[in-house]
Amino acid sequence: MHAVARLRAERLARSLKPFVARGSRAPRCPDCRIQFSHCVCAWRPRVETRSAMCLLMHDVEALKPSNTGWLIADLVRDTSAFGWLRTAVDPALPALLEDPQWQPYLVFPGEYAAPERVVDEVRVEEGKRPLFVLLDATWTEARKMFRKSPYLDRLPVLSLQPEQLSRYRLRRSKRDDHLCTAEVAALCLELAGDAAAADALGVYLDVFTAHYLGAKYHHEIDPKDDAHQRLKAFLP
Repeated sequence: MHAVARLRAERLARSLKPFVARGSRAPRCPDCRIQFSHCVCAWRPRVETRSAMCLLMHDVEALKPSNTGWLIADLVRDTSAFGWLRTAVDPALPALLEDPQWQPYLVFPGEYAAPERVVDEVRVEEGKRPLFVLLDATWTEARKMFRKSPYLDRLPVLSLQPEQLSRYRLRRSKRDDHLCTAEVAALCLELAGDAAAADALGVYLDVFTAHYLGAKYHHEIDPKDDAHQRLKAFLP
């Protein structure tokens, strides 16, 4: 069980009533959160990375079957996940950020940070590995998290300049230039030199989206299409 799955289990244990995803009450695979008829588990890639990910997830984000932070944890072995609360912080989070093996970057648009904190490239000191801290939430929630998480204030802010608009079709931002969490992670991996993992995560997102929407709209999946064939190169 990876970090996001554990966080989901912990959040479900605290729920006073069952969490039901919008639009469907059909049983879902517990490992990929898609209806069993369109399960994507057989297409889960495995790629070694030098980079690590830290997902700071807003309240019910880990419960949503459309959440793409789950895909990051599927692929990047060193993924941590923490629930976000304004009034409390898991002590394991600051301990992770202080661990000398990591060089953490808070990934967020630079326009919201003091200019002296903003960087646009990944430079890692010898003996360290990059750790990307991603705020996994809606855009409105993420801005609040950025403002109200003082333990993140010392981190450099990695401001991404994506060359393409978001391809994510499951939940849309009001702004087309906002990327989903998995797209952000793929760009971070690319900047850090983990090119194969970046490619794998991008195509895994495409396949996941096809399966998710296929289940939602009762469409058959074509395992011979371009995305599935590209993903085969990254299967264990």
